[in-house]
Amino acid sequence: MEINIIAHLVMMLFSCENSMEKVKQFIDNDTIVGLMAYDVVIERSDSGMMVAKLIAPVMRTIDDPDSAMLEFPKGFVAYMYEGDTAPSSMIRGDYGVNYQKKELIIAKHNVVVKNVRTEEVLETETLFWNQKKKKIYTSGLVKISGPDKLIFGDSLTANENFSKREIFGIRATLEINEDE
Repeated sequence: MEINIIAHLVMMLFSCENSMEKVKQFIDNDTIVGLMAYDVVIERSDSGMMVAKLIAPVMRTIDDPDSAMLEFPKGFVAYMYEGDTAPSSMIRGDYGVNYQKKELIIAKHNVVVKNVRTEEVLETETLFWNQKKKKIYTSGLVKISGPDKLIFGDSLTANENFSKREIFGIRATLEINEDE
């Protein structure tokens, strides 16, 4: 698709019959519905301090008047910072969509959330990340592993750095004792 757009642009720019007005109409934002970028790094800061960093091999923008979206068809990794130079937590998924106006990211397939400080890891298949409220949640099965326990549940709500959480429908809690 990108090659077609470039070929059409070149043909129009060098054609004697097309005016510059027609070329402008063709490349107007209303006619281009999306762009693709590779090896993307998006950093968000507040008052000079790093707040979040998102890394993705492929990002597709979808500009729709109702909802502007960023799609990560080959997955993404997002790091959250809390005043340190090192990340405090991480969210990874094999697929993701960022609804920019709603400030909502949906991660799917092999989703992992890690709290770097506590070394606790959440695994699930679909995760919603409300950036406005700084909350993550899922209505799917969850597995939480830490240095000394393993928890299985039906769903979860937590803050985005995964330090405070509420697990619903706990199916099992296993204590891990490495001394034995």
